[in-house]
Amino acid sequence: MQNENNKNNETEIIPELTRKHRSPFIEVFYRLSKSPLAMFGLFIILILIFCAVFAELVAPYSPIKQDLMHMFETPSASHWLGTDEFGRDILSRLIYGARVSLQVGFIAVGIALIIGGILGAVSGYYGGRLDNFIMRIMDVLLSIPQTLLAIAIVAALGPSLMNLMIAVGISAVPSYARIVRSSVLSIRNMEFIEAARSVGSSDLRIIFRHIIPNSMAPIIVQSTLGVASAILNAAGLSFIGLGIQPPNPEWGAMLSGGRQYIRDFPHMTLYPGLAIMFTILALNFLGDGLRDALDPKLRR
Repeated sequence: MQNENNKNNETEIIPELTRKHRSPFIEVFYRLSKSPLAMFGLFIILILIFCAVFAELVAPYSPIKQDLMHMFETPSASHWLGTDEFGRDILSRLIYGARVSLQVGFIAVGIALIIGGILGAVSGYYGGRLDNFIMRIMDVLLSIPQTLLAIAIVAALGPSLMNLMIAVGISAVPSYARIVRSSVLSIRNMEFIEAARSVGSSDLRIIFRHIIPNSMAPIIVQSTLGVASAILNAAGLSFIGLGIQPPNPEWGAMLSGGRQYIRDFPHMTLYPGLAIMFTILALNFLGDGLRDALDPKLRR
């Protein structure tokens, strides 16, 4: 009986030891996998990324080639999601539009993260007048609605893909600056930072080698949710004609083009709207799952 108890104890200890020796990435993915909604979101995002990367192979038709003999076709075997006012296949345009939307989302968040992260880290680390100066500028930018600020930037630079990414990225800088600053303030006086100072590490090395890596959890969560906001803002700008210009496929521009035919041919706006909705929903599910997976209070 005692031998059996020892064996049971060993079987309980071995998985626990194995779990303790997992890499941080594996441990985060393990906790993320416990959330069905987060895994559903991850699955949708991976499908979108696959379609965006291999759009030439996945899309059945050209996204810009017009076929005036097949205008306003409803979903059928030849055109699964129907065609638009120029006879272009809606499914193909959605697939190529995923490439544009994800590109805008990730690059815009990258711009906001780099600029806002540096400003927030410098502001939180040095404090004093520099902190006050940077944060007052961020407060001014935060007082302007993000979409309105993006519209102003695009209107000044001109409508194009690059300007759209710059506008959406710059409009999101204040949010990332504040998040990074709050994380830096919470860890800048910890013992390992004092130890780095005592051995003569430069401020630049301390910020980029010790402070920023230890404040990545809230940044990752905000970045995931920020991609959703960037895609939504980009679709809104394209909807009003300040984003991607025709005939290039983009979900917001497809919504704008199909709104005048919504009574007779609702499929022209239904599917781009569903694409935007499911993408934003998937990113929010994934962001919520990452927030729980990266929360140190939930670690055992």
